[in-house]
Amino acid sequence: MIVRELRWNDFEPLTEMYFHLYEERAAGESIGISLFAERPSTVDEVEWFANLYRKCLERQWFTSIAEEDGRAIGNCTIQPQTVRADSELGHIGVLGILVDHRFRGKGAGRALMIHALEQARGRFEIIRLSVFADNLRAKELYRRLGFETYGRLPRAIHRGDRYIDEEFMFLDLGKWAAPPGAPNR
Repeated sequence: MIVRELRWNDFEPLTEMYFHLYEERAAGESIGISLFAERPSTVDEVEWFANLYRKCLERQWFTSIAEEDGRAIGNCTIQPQTVRADSELGHIGVLGILVDHRFRGKGAGRALMIHALEQARGRFEIIRLSVFADNLRAKELYRRLGFETYGRLPRAIHRGDRYIDEEFMFLDLGKWAAPPGAPNR
């Protein structure tokens, strides 16, 4: 596996990964990402990807891609909390991550986050994220990378007939150092 920056030809595998989440949810699997009620159209995804790609080219957002056998298997994006960088909140980045279901638990998430955090240095001072409170594997990864919990919103996600709490975590990027043994790219 290698970790690299986003490329234009990552659209198809990233969209397939995202669309598969709808199948996982329908099968009752515990996925740690909130989804729309209905799966977006391919046209919606083209618009999303074009915006992501443009923002990465402009160095406003940072997207790391995990690649296996020439195909994207995960992505981690850090984007500004606000639309304008000159806002009083412009120093805060928001992290989101998705790993293909076939590669979860194999180190891709860790490698993606380390790469994205390294790329975001100098642009953001604080990185925040939210995580489903019952997503223990993800929370442990975030803690190992230095994230700290700063809050919890009960019943934040309404999935089917149940509610899931959401936890909020942050990382002071100025004090962060990549953990020993961080993968080379």
